Amino acid sequence: MADLIFSDAGTLAANSAARQEIAIRDGRLCAPEGSLRRVDCRGYAVLPGIVDAHGDGFERHLAPRRGAVSDLREGLLALDAELAANGITTAVLAQFWSWEGGMRGPDFARALAQALAASASQLVTRMVFQLRLELCTDEGLDAAEAFIAAAGVRYVVFNDHLPHSALSRGKQPPRLIGQALKAGRSPETHLEMLQRLHAMGPEVEAALPSLCARLSAAGVRMGSHDDATADRRQRYREMGVQISEFPETEATAKAARDGGDAIVLGAPNLMRGGSHNGNVSAEDMVRAGLCDALASDYHYPSLRQAAYRLLDAGYDPDRAWALVSSGPASVLGLADRGHFRPGAHADLVIIDQDTRRIEATFVGGRVGYACGMFAERLMAAA
Repeated sequence: MADLIFSDAGTLAANSAARQEIAIRDGRLCAPEGSLRRVDCRGYAVLPGIVDAHGDGFERHLAPRRGAVSDLREGLLALDAELAANGITTAVLAQFWSWEGGMRGPDFARALAQALAASASQLVTRMVFQLRLELCTDEGLDAAEAFIAAAGVRYVVFNDHLPHSALSRGKQPPRLIGQALKAGRSPETHLEMLQRLHAMGPEVEAALPSLCARLSAAGVRMGSHDDATADRRQRYREMGVQISEFPETEATAKAARDGGDAIVLGAPNLMRGGSHNGNVSAEDMVRAGLCDALASDYHYPSLRQAAYRLLDAGYDPDRAWALVSSGPASVLGLADRGHFRPGAHADLVIIDQDTRRIEATFVGGRVGYACGMFAERLMAAA
């Protein structure tokens, strides 16, 4: 663990005259002291570490090919390296508990939770297990609740991706054959399962308020994913579900904001200039004040890229970086990171102000990643 002073540290805006000294001791930020070794940070931005509020890019490390599930602990170590290389110091792993099966089924969720617990001492990046709970599954809400308690899950997000519209009209849902093959089922068996789960809808809706009450009492943070309407967001809010991930329309996001809910949007959406499936533009929502946090969704580099895109478009530098640091930390209830206040975790990202390349990441004062000229400066200070 490094005890250092980062001297002449710059900010996100390369043309800013502001310079600062940032000191770390025993894994925490502290006041600069003469006894600490100095690292010359001229030419570099030194920023709070990125907090990723929702990402499923980890899946490719855990199963690089369909059906080829590697040792999950080895996959987590590879993920640790990728996160650090992208400046991410806290990462929410959005793991499904879904009817889709395979890597998104309950058995895989159990295996990942076990692997994450077993690997914790070897990982530099802080990884937070999020359970993306599909409302209708064969195992049911009771089994999911038992897993949440047993695994110590502290963050649950509700999803409902069943094709209810097609099923209610007796139609074959879109993408049926592809989903069936991916799950290792015949199309006929898959359709029968979807129809059975669709019929469970009213029963699940009736059971949901009491489940949310128990989770809230246990201190579990709750969110909903892909809120399609303001009415749906209001229903979740009434159940104590106070985070809206990726609301699909501006009206839904406005309803979330008016109700005091936190809003998480996708950084890839912002980089694309719009959602890949036609939903509302994240950049438009950010400019309208309808975003508290950007998340990697499926692409870890997009968080840094999104902050710079906003900067280049004239957005305030501090606010741009807050959307990937202090904003998501606040959404997750993590008051000890995402900022440079004394006593906070020494989670830092070092970025070349000319190339905008990440050259170092520190998590709790530990080096998670270092390269380029900054790595040479860091070794010179040792």
